[in-house]
This record gives sequence, structure tokens and C-alpha cells, in this order.
Amino acid sequence: MSSAVASFDFAWPHEDTSRAPFRVYTDPDLYALEQERIFQGPVWNFLALTCEIPNPGDYKTTFAGDAPIIVARAQDGSINALVNRCAHKGALVCYKPKGNVREFNCVYHNWTYDLAGNLTGIAFKKGVGGKGGLDADFQQGEHGLQRLRVEVYNGLIFGTFSEKTPSFRDYIGAELASNIDRVFIKPLKVVGYHCQVLPNNWKLYAENNKDSYHASLLHVFHNTFGVVRPNMGGGVKISDDGWHHLSYTQRESLGDEVVAKEKVRSLQEQYKLNDVTMMEHKLELGDQITNAIQTVFPSLVVQQILNALAVRQIQPKGVDRTELVWTILGFEDDDASMQELRLKVNNLVGPAGLISMEDGCVGGWVQRAAKADPDAMTIMPMGGKNIEASLGSRVTEAAVRGFWKGWRECMGV
Repeated sequence: MSSAVASFDFAWPHEDTSRAPFRVYTDPDLYALEQERIFQGPVWNFLALTCEIPNPGDYKTTFAGDAPIIVARAQDGSINALVNRCAHKGALVCYKPKGNVREFNCVYHNWTYDLAGNLTGIAFKKGVGGKGGLDADFQQGEHGLQRLRVEVYNGLIFGTFSEKTPSFRDYIGAELASNIDRVFIKPLKVVGYHCQVLPNNWKLYAENNKDSYHASLLHVFHNTFGVVRPNMGGGVKISDDGWHHLSYTQRESLGDEVVAKEKVRSLQEQYKLNDVTMMEHKLELGDQITNAIQTVFPSLVVQQILNALAVRQIQPKGVDRTELVWTILGFEDDDASMQELRLKVNNLVGPAGLISMEDGCVGGWVQRAAKADPDAMTIMPMGGKNIEASLGSRVTEAAVRGFWKGWRECMGV
């Protein structure tokens, strides 16, 4: 960390988290400090899924904040998360997104590491012709790849740099862990990937997922075709510490009269789908929940929209740029009809999704406007100032306020 960042002084301007200064989206020093205090602090960073590395030697490259990470399955089946940085000159060890190897080899000077990150070989260790090479006191065992603590929960792989991070279940709480249990009820398989670049700070997308009441306003498709409507059952659940949340809607068997009673304008009669099967919902999870968006601070979103299952990973790429990686999921035992349904329903999400494409631009609009006055405030008044669950209503920004509570606690401001 640079001395400028080490001495950087920032104070939250208010007692509560119902207002945030626009500076939090635009200040490069704050962004740099987040890498140390949040992503390399006492949090669980989502890294990968176990189904992505099923065999010994399988690996995947990913990120925890800015830090490049290798997730690898060792020969004994254990899973390791390693900083993708050679102990010698700091070059990337793995530069491909995934693969299968017996060991990791840095192409720069051919230092090699086993699948647990231990340094196993050094080119010209004894020199050439009796000249050069390493000193006799070089401690090879002290120069492996930096390791993260790893925990696997229901097929999700998490890593942390901190010894202070509690177990994952304690980290998010039993109530929110139960939704992961609810969605990932069987062995998973990857159906595909989306990746998109967002022209905004990573926190704007993190907030967007916690802001449940915009869905019926910004995403007109929701109202039009009944995925999410403001008068549907459901609510917002928030972890005890406020950091994590779950927003969900639940369909009730009330017939077509529900649409007629909506208080928000519906375009039901103006627009039709040529293929209505993409809105079919097979009740595979044992409930009537149509839409469940769950966040795990700081960078994971677990998604269930009808039969479209996915995890989204938020990857910061600078103060005003974010990459969003969608991993589209199904179950190993899906038959051909379910596979087809999942692919159809997934047209709702991703960079050009019928619902989510709006989220790909609104963050950029905020980012551009935030530069006008970094000391001005964004306000979060919906549902009051508290950070508490809202069962029966999603017209609240309590979970967004909870995000800022977590951010402030990690950042020490």
C-alpha cells in the first residue's frame, strides 16, 4: 500500500448510512484502500464452484478484488486458492482461464509449484558448470505461492486472506444460508457463462442487487409478464450484521385478477411473447418463489429467476470499471426439456437480458453524474433509516443501508 493511501483520511459525514457521499464511487485512494481492508480483509470472497474443477489437476483463474487467484483441485481432492503471482519476480503463473495440469510453471524463469502452491523446482538452482545458482542458505520452503483460507459451502468455493473471518455459515447467518441450501438442492453443472464490463464503480452494482424496489420500475418486463410485481408476496431478509441480504417474490394462485389489481402501470395488453414457454416455471425447489436475489458481501450474487439459476461475481477493475461474470447453472440430472427451459429463461439475464440489460447502464449514469460534486450525497430513505427485514414488502432500501454498514465497518470509517 502506498504511503499516500496509508495516510489517506476519510470520515463518513453522517451518523447513519441512509446517505453516502458520491466520493465513495470516484475516489481512487478509497478504491485502493478497499483492496486491503475489504477484499483482503475479514470477508469471504466468492471464487468458483466445485463443479468447475471436478478432477485432480483442474484449475480456474479468478479474482478477489484486484488480486488474481488460482483455484485448484489437488491430487487428494482438496481445493486450494492461491495468489496467481510467482514468488520470484511476481509474474502471473497461470494466464489461461482454466485447464488441467500436474503442476504450475511460471514461464518467466520456470519456477514450478505443486497444486497446493509449494515451490517444487527452480531452474538453474545449482547454476551452470558449477557457477551461479542459489546460495546454500536459500529456504525453498518459504517461497511458495501465497495461500488463502478456503471454505466450500454447498458447491460454492470461497477464499479469505484473513484469519479473523468466521466460518461461512456464521458469516452470513443460518437464515440466509438456508436460501443457498434451498436453491442448490442437487449437484450442479455449468450451463454457460456471460461476462460484461460495467462503466461504473463496483459498489454501484453491489447496491443495485440490494435495491429490490427498483425492479418493478426500471425493469418493465417484470411487470408486463408477471415475474415480479409490487403486490406479490415475498419480502427482504437481512443478516444480523446487515452485510448480506435476500430479496424474494412469491407467486400465489390468485388467477388473472391479480394483474388487474396492480397499482403500477402494466403493459400486459400492449406486448406479447411469440414464445410464451420462456416464462414457464417448473416448481423444482419445493415452493412458489419466482424470483430470489441473494447477496453475500462483498462480491457474490446468488440468483433464482423462475428456473434460471446462476451466480454472479463482481470483479472490480478500477475506480470506474467493473467486470460482472455470470455463471449459468443447472443440475446434473436435468433432462433435455429442463435444459432447454433453462436456456430460454436465461434470456432474461446477462448483458442483453430482457430484464438485466437496464442494470448494465444505470450504474454508468450514476458514475458520470457523481463526478459533478463528490461531496454531494446519494440518499437512501425508502423504508426509513433502519437496517431490518421487511417481510411482505420490498419497497425498502434497508439492504442497501446494510451494505454501507458493512463497508464502513471493514474500512474503519
